[in-house]
Amino acid sequence: MAPAIVLIGAVLSVIIDQVIKYHVVLYLKPVADVEVIPGLFNLTYLENRGAAFGVLANQRWFFIVMTAVAMVVLLFLLFRFKRHNFISYTAISLIIGGGVGNLIDRVLNGFVVDYLHVSFFPPIFNFADCCVVVGTLFLFIFIFFFYGKEKKQDGGSAPVDDKG
Repeated sequence: MAPAIVLIGAVLSVIIDQVIKYHVVLYLKPVADVEVIPGLFNLTYLENRGAAFGVLANQRWFFIVMTAVAMVVLLFLLFRFKRHNFISYTAISLIIGGGVGNLIDRVLNGFVVDYLHVSFFPPIFNFADCCVVVGTLFLFIFIFFFYGKEKKQDGGSAPVDDKG
């Protein structure tokens, strides 16, 4: 049941991401930039053909393949390992949703639509990027603070079966 909830969460993240990007292209692209909080936060339209700071610009297929591989690995981890909790499920859901959201952009457009610009953080980013970053943070929290704690509490004498 839980993997299904993760996939539903990922699909919701993709839908939110794509709806926002649709509106960004429709309303923000013509004006390019809107100051929301003066000196701090802008909505800035950008067609990003690389990663943050334009790294690996115009490497569309590299990003498509790497994102697809990452999504397959995450799905494998979701179904292979059963020692999950709310944090790991949320992490995987967010990373998959954000990854697929940006993957859709790259496949259909050849670039990712970015629009969030915080003055003290140079790269312009989007909702999908936020999902990936927050999901990755949650995944690290799960790995370092939760995963494997059951093994240590029972003295580690019994073999661990990650399948269930």
